[in-house]
Amino acid sequence: MRDRGHRAGRAARKRRQKQESVLQSVSLCHQPQYVRLMKFLHQRGFTSTLLQPALFTDTGRGLQALKSIKPGQLVISLPESCLLTTSTVLDSYLGQYIKSWKPRLSPLVALCVFLVCERHRGEASDWFPYIDVLPTTYTCPAYFTDDVMAVLPTSVRRRALEQREAVRELHSFNRDFFRSLQPIVSRPVDELLTYEALRWAWCSVNTRSVFMSHPSNSFLFGQDVYALAPFLDLLNHRPDVQVKASFNDTTRCYEIRSVSGTLRYQQAFINYGSHDSQRLMLEYGFVAPCNPNSVVYVDTDLLADVLGGDKSLDQKIKFLRENNFLHNLTVSSEGPSWRLMTALRLLSLPQTLYHHWKAVLLGQVVCEEREERSLQTAKTLCRRLLQDTHTALDKIAHLLRHCDQSVREQLDAVKSLRQEERCILGGCLEALEGTARHPEELLSRQPDTDAVS
Repeated sequence: MRDRGHRAGRAARKRRQKQESVLQSVSLCHQPQYVRLMKFLHQRGFTSTLLQPALFTDTGRGLQALKSIKPGQLVISLPESCLLTTSTVLDSYLGQYIKSWKPRLSPLVALCVFLVCERHRGEASDWFPYIDVLPTTYTCPAYFTDDVMAVLPTSVRRRALEQREAVRELHSFNRDFFRSLQPIVSRPVDELLTYEALRWAWCSVNTRSVFMSHPSNSFLFGQDVYALAPFLDLLNHRPDVQVKASFNDTTRCYEIRSVSGTLRYQQAFINYGSHDSQRLMLEYGFVAPCNPNSVVYVDTDLLADVLGGDKSLDQKIKFLRENNFLHNLTVSSEGPSWRLMTALRLLSLPQTLYHHWKAVLLGQVVCEEREERSLQTAKTLCRRLLQDTHTALDKIAHLLRHCDQSVREQLDAVKSLRQEERCILGGCLEALEGTARHPEELLSRQPDTDAVS
């Protein structure tokens, strides 16, 4: 009887899992805003029978395959007329103001201003069906509160603060141009083109645009590679998916072709690039689960803190910096990177062996005693990073109990990053314990490819 009950429970569990797999997405195609979007795109020549907007339990909005997509099959072909580019902006009511403004604006600012002005125009805007489905807020660091910034890993926090400051400077530097637009907007410009409005537009372009090279013109300065792609930008990222994406000069369409295919009713994904989770967080505001590119970065300040008793540390750090060896020092769940271990081997040497420093950077083996010291330093670094991660997760848990929904979304994203970091550091410590028993494994490693910074 007990065994029969166990089998019945397992059968029920399988039925429930099957039901859950069917209910893991909800179609959005009948909602008014998506009906408007598809009508807008169809009027501009876009036809799509393969994909539909849907809400997924794991990723939120995305695109669902209505039919099985075969390897090599064209998934999306979005006509040029559907793309929002600087050409769109220059041909609009903003064109004369941008073309006559000195100093010239960047393509990014031109697109941001257009988005803000079109959002202000509401349903009177030709682009309203697209702007209406854009997120109203983002989980990029430019949106993070100070409390959320404080629980980021050190290396991410520094770059996140730089991102936030860059958006502030972009707003401040272009304020005179914004004021020149007063004749064409119905509200005071200072109330319309605020920092918050520009931040929303900046994140919209930064997180959702596809790469598309445009011919240079005399009205804008800097590289012009942005194109906002309605509908296509609903595709989410997955690290293990391969696609071919580019603008086809023959068909005049932006095309995405699947490499591996997608099963019917499953979510269709694309790949934003071989980015680690810190880069995904900074650029797109999310963390991808099971990301094989994920690493934890070792900051120079942490190195200096752990090795603070070394009187020649400043000279060694300077030497590493001069030889471009202080960036991309990382650990993965498989252990420290080749660059990190090489740096630690050099840091283990006394100043009297200065003449060997360069050779160590080129891969010269150090003695067993120095190798053991390097391994111990690597363990100490991991433990310190792990301690910081646990402290941050405790703070996040506390903040989650006393925050509103927008901050909760930011904290959830950072929590995912920190949880992944905890797993990586735990795996690295296990790998280092194994290396202590078999040090020849680490010595025989080949130089690794630099992690994406």
